[in-house]
Amino acid sequence: MPTLGGCHGHHIKVSANSRTSAVAGAIAGVIREYKRAEVQAIGAGAVNQAVKALVLATSYLKNDEINVVCVPEFVDVEIEDKVRTAIKLVVEPR
Repeated sequence: MPTLGGCHGHHIKVSANSRTSAVAGAIAGVIREYKRAEVQAIGAGAVNQAVKALVLATSYLKNDEINVVCVPEFVDVEIEDKVRTAIKLVVEPR
């Protein structure tokens, strides 16, 4: 899947090179449309971008009176026939 990070339905993939504001906009848009977003990141740089984007998305959503909670999880993903451990941030309205 492409990075945005890529956005497919309510799944958003973030890389270390993802623009924070673009990811934040994607998170806010997915929450508004689907009421749930899953943000996935592999590696410290990607997780950093994902968390910063989540903070920014939270402020975007507060403007629409939508408060969200985030539950972090580990998830195994297969990339090029190798299993990697990713961080998944599950974001939902409170």
